[in-house]
Amino acid sequence: MENRIQDNKTGGGLEKGVNRRVFVRGVGIAGVGVAGAAFLAGKLGVLDSIPGINKVALGSAAVNAGAITDVDILNFALNLEYLEAEFYTVATTGKTLEQSGIPVTGAGNPGKTTGGRLVNLSNSSNKTEVTGNLKAVVEDIAGDEQQHVMLLRTALGSAAIAKPAINLDALGTGFEGFLHFIALARAFEDVGVSAYGGAAPLITSKDILATAARIALTEANHAGSLRTLAAVNKDPFLFPVDSKDLLPPPAGKQYFVVDGQGLAIVRTPGQVLAIVYHNTTNGATAGGFFPNGVNGNITSVSV
Repeated sequence: MENRIQDNKTGGGLEKGVNRRVFVRGVGIAGVGVAGAAFLAGKLGVLDSIPGINKVALGSAAVNAGAITDVDILNFALNLEYLEAEFYTVATTGKTLEQSGIPVTGAGNPGKTTGGRLVNLSNSSNKTEVTGNLKAVVEDIAGDEQQHVMLLRTALGSAAIAKPAINLDALGTGFEGFLHFIALARAFEDVGVSAYGGAAPLITSKDILATAARIALTEANHAGSLRTLAAVNKDPFLFPVDSKDLLPPPAGKQYFVVDGQGLAIVRTPGQVLAIVYHNTTNGATAGGFFPNGVNGNITSVSV
């Protein structure tokens, strides 16, 4: 994992995963200040016609200055990637992103990461992980999530938000042992996939949409692996995050989070925030894993 982090510092990891120069050029914000970047993606004059836009918590009437931008969407995603990357990095190394040398500064209110700890991903409470593969899988996921953080930060440049305060112990579970870890990791990954699916209709740049789709596909790979690991380990700690959630066996019946048409479940940004804030109150702007809220322009619950 240290090699992957080092690659990121020099740009090598990003160049291998996606053409960074093309992505940054497509985003159109390289070397531009925060104020200017907020308008570079252009206005969405048809916001109100987009299905579910009233649940984004940023409809056209609420944004008087000119609507949501691609920069807003990327920063919304960056908040979630910070959370996932912190979760996996702490669980696999006992260190935070900042302690691991990964940049977390930027616009908005910075905050520390609290909670969580190193997890034994092979044995816990006299139980043994049955496949013997969980540790390797989770270390790979940790590296991917760190890459996502750096990719989005590079694309956003000076418009990138700082990592907000994160409380990894928000639910009081996830780090007691490998089964608790799988249960929370499964929830994070399924929500992450749905978040990219819900945000996709709001993205105007084809370059950004293409790269966001690749990130979403990576998250889907993670989710499928963790759902399978939950099933084969007969994880007793699985829990639903909302009414849309579909649990894998043994708690549920579906190995994959898809509807009757074989399509992935999606959530609007407002619905995603309800989950990570652990608060379904419309208009809520903080709580749960983000005790002081997220950074950027998409910040409130709408369900």
